[in-house]
Amino acid sequence: MSDKVNYTRHGETVVLRIQNPPVNALSQAVRQGLMDGMDRAEADSGVKAVLIVGEGRAFIAGADITEFGKTPLEPWLPDVCNRIEASPLLVIASMHGVSLGGGLEVALSTHYRVAQPDARVGLPEVHLGLLPGAGGTQRLPRLIGVEPSLDVITSGRHIKAPQALELGIIDKMETGDPETLGLAYAAELIAASSPRRAISEMPNPAQIDWDAAYDATLKKGRGQMSPAQAVRAVQASVELPFSDGLKAERAMFMELLKTDQSKGMIHAFFNERAVSNLPELKGVEPRALKAVGVIGGGTMGAGIATAALLSRLDVVLIENGAEQASAAKNRIAGNLAGALKRGKISQEQHDALLSDALKVSTSFDDLSDVDLVVEAVFEDMDVKKDVFGKLDAACKPGCILATNTSYLDVNEIAASTARPADVIGLHFFSPAHVMKLLEIVVADQTAPDVVATGFALGRTLGKVSVRAGVCDGFIGNRILATYRTAADHMVLDGASPYQIDAALTGFGFAMGPFAVADLAGLDIGWMTRKRKAPDRHPEERVPTYIDRLCEEGHFGQKTGEGYYVYEKGQRGGTPNPRITELIAAEQAELNITPRAFTDAEIVRRYMCAMVNEAAKVVGEGIARRPLDVDMTLLFGYGFPRYWGGPMKWADLQGLDTVLADIKSYAAEDAWFWQPAPLLEQLVAEGRTFDHLNKKA
Repeated sequence: MSDKVNYTRHGETVVLRIQNPPVNALSQAVRQGLMDGMDRAEADSGVKAVLIVGEGRAFIAGADITEFGKTPLEPWLPDVCNRIEASPLLVIASMHGVSLGGGLEVALSTHYRVAQPDARVGLPEVHLGLLPGAGGTQRLPRLIGVEPSLDVITSGRHIKAPQALELGIIDKMETGDPETLGLAYAAELIAASSPRRAISEMPNPAQIDWDAAYDATLKKGRGQMSPAQAVRAVQASVELPFSDGLKAERAMFMELLKTDQSKGMIHAFFNERAVSNLPELKGVEPRALKAVGVIGGGTMGAGIATAALLSRLDVVLIENGAEQASAAKNRIAGNLAGALKRGKISQEQHDALLSDALKVSTSFDDLSDVDLVVEAVFEDMDVKKDVFGKLDAACKPGCILATNTSYLDVNEIAASTARPADVIGLHFFSPAHVMKLLEIVVADQTAPDVVATGFALGRTLGKVSVRAGVCDGFIGNRILATYRTAADHMVLDGASPYQIDAALTGFGFAMGPFAVADLAGLDIGWMTRKRKAPDRHPEERVPTYIDRLCEEGHFGQKTGEGYYVYEKGQRGGTPNPRITELIAAEQAELNITPRAFTDAEIVRRYMCAMVNEAAKVVGEGIARRPLDVDMTLLFGYGFPRYWGGPMKWADLQGLDTVLADIKSYAAEDAWFWQPAPLLEQLVAEGRTFDHLNKKA
């Protein structure tokens, strides 16, 4: 027997206890232990049932991620599941914590399932670009039907025990020690002479319109293949005998495993966890964090305050006047009402957060006891310096002073205070209580424990936190400015904004750059262009047609007109004919003869610009690792997860081909398309961005 599975006998029932902390992942030793345990139980005279339980905080959380990318070792999980199900003994799973992926597939191979009320189950393989590969797509539809199975499998979502009981995934739900409950359930089943209930022996489920289900799933996933392919695997459970369905499922699983999408999503899975693991913070204790201040109660400030409140932090929000303070509280109340409606908080919690945990004030003196304060005021250096001067005077020693600036120099802000070591950038993304990205901008004099506290706050708020250095726009907005410029150049040269938006949504972005600009507000880009104008390089191409629209007071969705025209009561917008006229006028002024672009060329130029600037960001140390760029673009800028991020995309394309394209574009515009030195170095050395991730 493997030491990862403990064998004990209790009367007529054998307990196989999985002991692979922290979450009982299905390592080779666990798989072998289950096989050996089943053999031993069947050879043990008088045994009538086998109970499988997990030690610690979970039943089985899924596959062993340390085995990803390696040659699979026998016994393979499908064989383990088939072995469990085929036993002549009654096999019961007693589930607590999470039973995910292969963990649920093991449970489905048992004959009866009991779970704790707070347990969760799911088949999240689609989030790795895969589908369940150990019978999940074959057993679950036979157990609960096609439609609910498609929902569970293609969404990859976690299902709480009460819903799992309602669906029929589990047979019983009860509170108590998992082993004690399982033994009692086994005794009950034995006493009642309950039959083995092998799901594989249940009838095939009913047919549906498979092509319609496939097309709808592919559309919903914006081109992600694994959920759509999972539809075909479930189809096999309907149309094929069980053994043939298993073979079809396994073939689809292995095919998906070879795809770039799976490689990209596995890269995202690992690095979402690695991004906040910084060697510089080992052994550095964060400062205590119980109460936070927020300066400014607009959309961003209210979102930051909401995020803090939902994470059980006390909040003091400062606004300029009574009217603004009242409006800020109403925004926060609206956000919390949304959380209440979604079941994130109870009515009692909602009321307590508004009445006890939140204080809205017009006096900086009320910040005297907060541990950290985030400034979220107008993006103007003089305004921010004025705020930080007031914070310097009002906040207690050791209070961290954070700026939510999107572009401005955090070093300059820090230098305006008497405590530059306590100053850090915390760049949230709007809406701050929803968006997962937090850029933690480390200034030259920021103290290590202040950095550690920034990351601790990110964990408390449930954010994906990325370390960034100081430059205009940090990681995300600096790269955004470049790839957005590439799109602007293509517009001047003949591609319409609407073709570009369509091509990039086809690539997998939720929105194209021009629709995003309308959503964010065209005044933001207009203001940035004016700010940068005095230092602009003479060879830089900067379209001005959109400034004409801004000068007329049209800023996108909030004013009803931008690249698109927005009608009240209608979802989305329609192309604005005024834009076409403005572009044509500027092309004539610049003597540009428009040319046609293919969608593929649009995507390639856009992506090459993104990768090239990202390589400069990494090369300059603004981002420490390529994975920092990938996580920033994934969680803050709508980059399609199944590509893993722009750096992973470039690795998958081949860095040599990306560099060759950049050099070919440089023939048209040498100043914009200057190849990043790091990209040239990696190509010369035959290395990838991922080599740098592993080195770090």
